[in-house]
Amino acid sequence: MSQGFDGSPRPLRTSRALIAIPIAWIIVVCVVDVLAPPHIHLGPLLVAAPAITPSFGGPRTVGLVAALAVIAQTVIGVLRDPDELLSANHEAQVIALLLVGASLVIFCVLRERRAKELTQVRYVSEAAQRVVLPPLPGRLGPLRAASLYLAAEAEARIGGDLYAVARTTSGTRVIVGDVRGKGMTAVSDAALLLGAFRVAAHRQASLDELVAYLDRSVCWDLMEPGETGLYGETFITATVLDIPDRDDRVQMVSCGHPPPIVLREGLPMTMNALRPAPPLGLGELTDPSYHVESFQFVPGDLLLLYTDGVTEARDSAGTFYPLAERLTGWTERDPDAFLGNLRSDLLHHVGGHLDDDAAMILIERPAV
Repeated sequence: MSQGFDGSPRPLRTSRALIAIPIAWIIVVCVVDVLAPPHIHLGPLLVAAPAITPSFGGPRTVGLVAALAVIAQTVIGVLRDPDELLSANHEAQVIALLLVGASLVIFCVLRERRAKELTQVRYVSEAAQRVVLPPLPGRLGPLRAASLYLAAEAEARIGGDLYAVARTTSGTRVIVGDVRGKGMTAVSDAALLLGAFRVAAHRQASLDELVAYLDRSVCWDLMEPGETGLYGETFITATVLDIPDRDDRVQMVSCGHPPPIVLREGLPMTMNALRPAPPLGLGELTDPSYHVESFQFVPGDLLLLYTDGVTEARDSAGTFYPLAERLTGWTERDPDAFLGNLRSDLLHHVGGHLDDDAAMILIERPAV
């Protein structure tokens, strides 16, 4: 496999076919220059052959084409000046071709080295995402589910947005959240909260006790040596749900996070919290009381959880993505297909690039 300018792999057969273009260009320039009148010199056009080769070839291919261009320039000089080996003009052109060819070979070597490093970074980030933020299973007891993570930085693949589920004896507990900030600190805080949720979701009897435990876990991490300067500055918005298997009422604690949306027969309904709690990590400052609210989630409904990277995505005019408005009338039932359509619509709205990470979970309670 060879690589293009962006480091992406290019099929070997395609590269072999494209190499005919610079070789044909060298032959044409060489023949025309030899047959042209003495006052016309086309030799400088030979530099175009090695110049276009890096777009589809590697260092060896570029070196080969550059060598052929130097040979062609030498042949032109000998044939046009038979009384002497090369004129001063042709010597200068040969030296210029040598310098250009060597520069292009060095460029290709550095490009391939960077491409290998980028591939390694992507591999590591994908492995980290599978460990910290694995895709949700397709079945959660009687529920069907799908998840989607869109990283603002293509090489990062993972950021501060988070989600997780845990099965209990009576239902499914879900968390979706967003860490303040970016970079490895945000990833570390997200991993901390996810680990605490996976451990405690099975042990804490009530939802408010679970959220209180998660808040304490985040606060304890900030009190570690060297982290006191971040106290009160780092926090995590989150929504924690308890979805029972045999009841249509979903329990919810909202900690400053965007509200869930329930789609019933194509009609989106936003489940705003009447008494939201402060974000996780601020419990020691605010001494919150976690109020458990509830809403209906009946067979046939779809439940969408998301982070603010979705609703705060802007188009070229600065307009936020109107999530509830866009969902109106959607009849797609398959969770994976639904999120695929939502992803396409969101990226179309922003012109193909997000400024912030976005995470989405879709849960379906199948109709009986």
